[in-house]
Amino acid sequence: MKRRTYVALLATLMSATAWGQEVSLYGTTMAQMWKSETPGFDKSTFTPATQYLGIDATKLGRDNLSLHLFGWGRTDLSDSTNFDGTKSGGYLNYGYLRYRFDQANAEIKAGRFSVHQSTGFEQVDGISARTDLRGGFTVSAFAGKPVLFKTVDPTAQKDYEFQRDFIVGTRIGLRLPKFGEIGISYLQDGTKAAKDLTIPSPVDYTRKQLGADILIAPVAMFDLRGRTVFDMASHVDAAPGVDRSRIAEHDYTATFKLGGQVTLSGNFAERNFFAYYAGTNLPSLFRQDEKGKFQGHGVSITWNTPWAIQAVADYRHMSRETYGDVNRVGGELRWASSEKKILLGAGGHYTNAAKTLLVDATAPARSLSNAEARAWGMVTQGKFTASLDAIVQRFKANNPYMAGLKTAHEVIASLGYQATSSLKVSGDLSHGSTPAAKNETRGLLRAEYRFGFAKKGGR
Repeated sequence: MKRRTYVALLATLMSATAWGQEVSLYGTTMAQMWKSETPGFDKSTFTPATQYLGIDATKLGRDNLSLHLFGWGRTDLSDSTNFDGTKSGGYLNYGYLRYRFDQANAEIKAGRFSVHQSTGFEQVDGISARTDLRGGFTVSAFAGKPVLFKTVDPTAQKDYEFQRDFIVGTRIGLRLPKFGEIGISYLQDGTKAAKDLTIPSPVDYTRKQLGADILIAPVAMFDLRGRTVFDMASHVDAAPGVDRSRIAEHDYTATFKLGGQVTLSGNFAERNFFAYYAGTNLPSLFRQDEKGKFQGHGVSITWNTPWAIQAVADYRHMSRETYGDVNRVGGELRWASSEKKILLGAGGHYTNAAKTLLVDATAPARSLSNAEARAWGMVTQGKFTASLDAIVQRFKANNPYMAGLKTAHEVIASLGYQATSSLKVSGDLSHGSTPAAKNETRGLLRAEYRFGFAKKGGR
């Protein structure tokens, strides 16, 4: 984020109390330190300090007008944590004015905001509007400049900003009383496709998507929700033999509640990577030339026993054309005291990836199977909260990514104190061993606060 954006955000935060009768200021200050010992590299000490800051100001001259801001800044006090070697950074997550109308649940936003619709999650610098219509219909629309995410290698995305020059989208929904909701969305991100450039580019960052979403909940014991996304753009043809399906994604989850104590949930997901990555909202961060398909399905069952114990069992199968099949199965046990001042849990999972294809150039297939065990606990006493979380994973001896290790583990201990109703301070201490860092110890101090201000006569 540029320096002038920092100045504008700070000035807005400082002066907002003069604008609104009701202002809520909230934030988190974090100071971290960890030492890392990575095989083949020098030992490093990292001490980043991060400040998150947000504000919600209402009644800005009129009861219906409000301002919402949230951003963060970070600086490194020792070795750099950034890939490019810099020691500071920051970002404005959102900053917008909102006007809510008195009727039809209508509103207008202007500034930087997020949009959630059938086609996914978008971050936009622009304007949006929504309203309810008669007959259960709803309509929303937005337009502006897409928020661009920078990568480490700017050369690899030299056409990124040029192609993604404008973004526009809309959604029409229909609410069905005592049944659910259905919606259709359209999104266009960018007007200059790779094939239409003066010098055609092999990578197309523009998007055209059509999405459909559903929520079906006719009774309290059942609901089905999900979406299907279609890739409507005219991309450069895929390599010969690649399925040029227009379906980018299916993702659906069904939940059954049986007798108030048992919950059964099932999920199905399918993605065609050529269409899916062509339609991602972060195209510069993913491989546009990814091929093949992904399909996954799973089920989980949760039982709230009469003895304050919750038992969970889950299974998931994943299949990817490029790498093969994976099965993951396991369960958890959770216990809570009557007043929920003590929470305990333990779980274990086994991942069977016995024949993963194309792992590296020296082996056509390897086993990436592993077993995982985890235990955790949390205690609340008065204003104090303490927790302990431990996880260990054991891999096959021939795993090519374990740098000779058979296990990876991490233990995290936390202690928090609610100093006032508006201020909480806490600290974490963790130690672990992974292939990337055989010995790593981390410490974190955190202060979370929320304050409200009001003009004379306000609440």
